[in-house]
Amino acid sequence: MLFVYDELAERDTVNDAATCRVEIRNIHKAYRLNEQPLEVLAGVSLRAAEGTFVTVIGPSGCGKSTLFSIITGLQQPDRGEICFDGVALRQRLGTVGYMPQRALLLPWRRVLDNVILGPEVHGEDLTAARREAQSLLPLFGLEGFADSYPRELSGGMRQRAALLRTFLCRKDVMLLDEPFGALDAITRSTLQEWLLEVWQQFRHTILFITHDVEEAAFLSDKVYVLSARPAQVRAELAIPLPRPRQREMTLTPEFAALKQQLLQTLAENESAQVRGT
Repeated sequence: MLFVYDELAERDTVNDAATCRVEIRNIHKAYRLNEQPLEVLAGVSLRAAEGTFVTVIGPSGCGKSTLFSIITGLQQPDRGEICFDGVALRQRLGTVGYMPQRALLLPWRRVLDNVILGPEVHGEDLTAARREAQSLLPLFGLEGFADSYPRELSGGMRQRAALLRTFLCRKDVMLLDEPFGALDAITRSTLQEWLLEVWQQFRHTILFITHDVEEAAFLSDKVYVLSARPAQVRAELAIPLPRPRQREMTLTPEFAALKQQLLQTLAENESAQVRGT
């Protein structure tokens, strides 16, 4: 299979300031641990054009989830800016949809009542929210489970319910923190393809965290590779695969080369960390 890719056109699209939906500018963050400073983020910068799928990978504990927490407004950076459409925002709570690593469904609520939590918190019309959620259950693979409790769902179904809850927050920027990390390989592969179908329909701007380089390459328009803590951006890789993505693409030499480039960058990070210790 031959992939036709206009690299210049892609670079121009991604770097065009007019289409830049989210920009992270030189973010620094440190904590206190046993009365000593622990630097977590050391000048992280990244960009996501409108309607693109951007993934962040890096070693465990390097600060990826901290970065997402800062983007959402749950934390503030020590230095740096978070910009939406070119405007730096200090108060960001409610600006983006956010799905953390765990589904965090409320065990005493049925699926339908779990997924409308966002509209409920914001005081919206719950009858309309339930109607919208009900109409989306088939797309999210939950048809017939509106009245089920989380304990009655499989792991994959709980993740789909959590993602539907995030979609129903009606934010055009969504942050997904390792949503498939705890799933088995077959379920994970199925949900990757399903997520791309849903994203292709709604075209949100998505920022995504994973440890899986194949997942990163298969889903993304662009991948940022972070170093070990304190995190810095070590590489920015455009993924020149056509859309819609097909699973067969993962068997091509082009895909293997992308995976190798990501793995090599991660390995170089690890080597640099060992030399620095």
